[in-house]
Amino acid sequence: MTIEDIDKVATPGTVADAGLAASAHDLVAQVALDPWGRVGPSVYETGRLVAVAPWLTGHDRRVQYLLDNQRPDGGWGPPEGYALVPTLSAVDALLGTLGRPDAQPPGRSREADLARAVDRGLQALFGWLPAGTLSIPDTPAIDLIVPALVASINERLDGFRDASIRKLDARWDDRRLGLPPGMSGTRLAAVRQRLAAGTQLPPKLLHFVEVLGSGAAGAPGMAPVPPGVVGASPAATAAWLGGPAGPATQFLEHVVGQQDGPVPCPLPITVFERAWVLSSLTRAGVPLTVPPALLDELSAAVEPAGAASGAGLPADADTTSVTLYALAKLGRPIAPDSLWHFETEAGFCTWPGEDGFSVSTNAHVLDAFGHHMATGADASPRYPAVLDKLSVTLSGHQEADGSWRDRWHASPYYATACCALALHQYGRGPAALDAVSAAVDWVLATQRPDGSWGRWSGTAEETAYAIQVLIVTGNPARRAIDEATRQGSAFLRQASGRRTDPPLWYGKELYLPEAIVRAATIAAEHLAQTRSASAAFGNNAAPR
Repeated sequence: MTIEDIDKVATPGTVADAGLAASAHDLVAQVALDPWGRVGPSVYETGRLVAVAPWLTGHDRRVQYLLDNQRPDGGWGPPEGYALVPTLSAVDALLGTLGRPDAQPPGRSREADLARAVDRGLQALFGWLPAGTLSIPDTPAIDLIVPALVASINERLDGFRDASIRKLDARWDDRRLGLPPGMSGTRLAAVRQRLAAGTQLPPKLLHFVEVLGSGAAGAPGMAPVPPGVVGASPAATAAWLGGPAGPATQFLEHVVGQQDGPVPCPLPITVFERAWVLSSLTRAGVPLTVPPALLDELSAAVEPAGAASGAGLPADADTTSVTLYALAKLGRPIAPDSLWHFETEAGFCTWPGEDGFSVSTNAHVLDAFGHHMATGADASPRYPAVLDKLSVTLSGHQEADGSWRDRWHASPYYATACCALALHQYGRGPAALDAVSAAVDWVLATQRPDGSWGRWSGTAEETAYAIQVLIVTGNPARRAIDEATRQGSAFLRQASGRRTDPPLWYGKELYLPEAIVRAATIAAEHLAQTRSASAAFGNNAAPR
């Protein structure tokens, strides 16, 4: 796709602020021109490259990135149990660098910096493990990642105990990390045994190949897919590659060059990013300029088995449903038949064999089926039946306080926006109405004094989701909604020039899909400005 494609097709609409229309246009143009997606740097993924690929360009900068991002308490990453995986990865990587004099930057000063960072990181980890002081989140493959990193750190500590030159404080000589309560290395051992036996691993495990250790290098049944990636992960790709030569080296060199050393995860997220950006903007009624080539590529991503978030990942119901919804809103409808592959008795799984249940995935499936049915494209009785089923399922998973929580995002505001908007537009029955009303009450009750919303602190992303819930689903005559959205919009305007959104999306650790978050804030600002303009003319109806 070229820049010449960008201005070929525009969707009709109105916008209260030409600046927002320009922002939306620029964002779609960037998404169309970026073949892989925009994701913030990852401590976990960067640490894995430091550990398994010291030969890769930018190694010293990755080491420095880890040193620069250590928290005052010795850990790395977000609050609570979300810190465990990035902290384990960083400590293991820095221990490996400290034990590899030929691979680390020269100088006693840097060696002392590494030792101090490791010492502080180990203090944090021994305070968390195995004491059970952290609540371990349900992030993907955490039961593989944590045992693999704990074992690696203990092995490295054994090496330092036997070293002739002391580089670590003597307090670590006889101490070894344990696993969190309730976690074991059984599943990791089973996966490694399957690999050693030559058994091909399920596609979803390719994203985590680095946990398999040296057995990952050139493993049977694995191969890079264009653009030279294994499992949509730089770490998995480097682990499979096993050295500085091979078909995936060009991909890795390009990725490390994007952010001058540190790397993101996941990547590529091509379909995921494009679908979520277009879905957010079109749902809010933002007028868009969408290149035909972008719609062609997104349509081609929907195969009979569904759509995958990015190269090297299996198809999933979440990406499939959001892609279908976005395409339908933009005049490129595709029948949602591929979603039937993911139906279960309880609702819809994100992928077959999923260990948990995702309310946001089921909300997006409701969007896809609901919009398809609303267009009158199919009169099959199967569609209203699934709308009934999903309405009951989502209402039944609502928390007592009126919110929803999900396994793909750390913030309840994301899950609540997904569920409330889907139930408001396509839900059926009184339970759906009651659930939406309770969600609005919860959002109103949890606004912060500065006008923002957020789990740990007020953020632009979470404030955007809260505003969407209030404007799209709330009673337009309710005065409290007007005041809350006014304050929330003021927070978004103040934050726009100094926006530093934290990572809140579930991956190997929490990560930040930058374009998707930007689309959410543009959508919320557009809804707020449209509501304000409508109120000025005596019409409080919110866009639907």
